Amino acid sequence: MTPPIIQRRIQPSVLELARSFPVVTVTGPRQSGKTTLCRTAFPELRYVSLENPDEQRFALDDPRGFLAELAEGAILDEVQRAPELLSYIQGMVDDDPRPGRFVLTGSANLALRSDVTQSLAGRTALVELLPLGIDERLALAQVDDLWQAVWEGGYPAIHHRGVAADRWLGAYVSTFVERDLRQHLAVGDLNVFRGFLELVAGRTANLVNQSALGGDAGVSHNTARSWLSVLEASYLMLRLPPLHRNLAKRVVKTPKLHMVDSGLACWLLGIRHPDELRRHPLRGALFESWVAAEVAKAVNNCGSRVRLHSWRDRRGREVDLVGDRG
Repeated sequence: MTPPIIQRRIQPSVLELARSFPVVTVTGPRQSGKTTLCRTAFPELRYVSLENPDEQRFALDDPRGFLAELAEGAILDEVQRAPELLSYIQGMVDDDPRPGRFVLTGSANLALRSDVTQSLAGRTALVELLPLGIDERLALAQVDDLWQAVWEGGYPAIHHRGVAADRWLGAYVSTFVERDLRQHLAVGDLNVFRGFLELVAGRTANLVNQSALGGDAGVSHNTARSWLSVLEASYLMLRLPPLHRNLAKRVVKTPKLHMVDSGLACWLLGIRHPDELRRHPLRGALFESWVAAEVAKAVNNCGSRVRLHSWRDRRGREVDLVGDRG
């Protein structure tokens, strides 16, 4: 029996943007459900995956010919595999700016975001799809155990296909986090990078100290800063800037770090069962990050412009999460 399609809360926002922009670009972490969302929201558009070697080769060798076959529009999946297409799409939508003509998806990285904003500025709406929120999970099945929910996290495959969370997350770390990110960052020593990831997970819901993090991982301050930036651009972690009346100080002051997916954080910390999480000394921090991520997903899914911050005064009093609506 085929599992039901998960209805994503962000879909109405995506459809609304497609009525105004000729291109909609959906980014987010790998396996967050971008392809399923786009194919569900735009069944009338032809679907082309650029992870298919034949399609990728065609797009790279003859971008004009490739796009000529898609003149009426298409979903181009994993467009970062052929970034040169973006400049050609720019010309096409300038000549024919019909809204909703192209839908692009890509596993976010710094290069893709730069390419999209440079080539399609003013022509594309950017949408960020994060893993499932608790409301989306509840649409599939009842959630009776809080720590089970925190331990499993929100990657759709775990809930849609019923894959054991620890097995799926182990494969996810091995294939994407260790392979793709390692190649993107040109990391030589896998053990050092793996140790860095575990240290980041162990610091979830804490202020970011890049020098201390780099020192504990055995890498320089600049390397730690670079690796954190890529983890953030890949939607594996988020940083909450401190709320301050002086806007400049929001940038300078130390932000708070949260892992976006609590299940991934648990796996990196070696927590292999919900009962282990119930007794774990970091359960409070993991719960705080789970809540922060749930709020970020809810804000993101409804297209809100609320900016999330943390707040702390000189006496150590703090508010974990503040939504700034101006």
